[in-house]
Amino acid sequence: QKPVLVAPAEPTPHEFKPLSDIDDQESLRFQVPGIQYYKNKPEMRGRDPAAVIKKALAKALVFYYPFAGRLREGPGRKLVVECTGEGVLFVEADANVKLEEFGKQLPPPLPWLSELLYNVTGS
Repeated sequence: QKPVLVAPAEPTPHEFKPLSDIDDQESLRFQVPGIQYYKNKPEMRGRDPAAVIKKALAKALVFYYPFAGRLREGPGRKLVVECTGEGVLFVEADANVKLEEFGKQLPPPLPWLSELLYNVTGS
């Protein structure tokens, strides 16, 4: 599906939170792709899993609201999080493969990961 922003379910503070010197290192200024797998649960039959996850994420962002903000660079290249409440990027996708087809364990590196991840330009 098209990427969407999931915002906190309730209003959150608008403030600036400086990152620690450890988090602010030049060598850490990149994105780390990730993917989550959820096994099918029979009791979820008839419910849209993406909608369930988005609703839960919106509720969690009320408490973890800096994740719904944006990184900004301040004086001296110091990074801060501007807590804007804009939301986090969420991409819903379907795959015509079963998790079991990947094998019993999924240790990194995963050679097929790039086939499953969607690169959102500008993210």
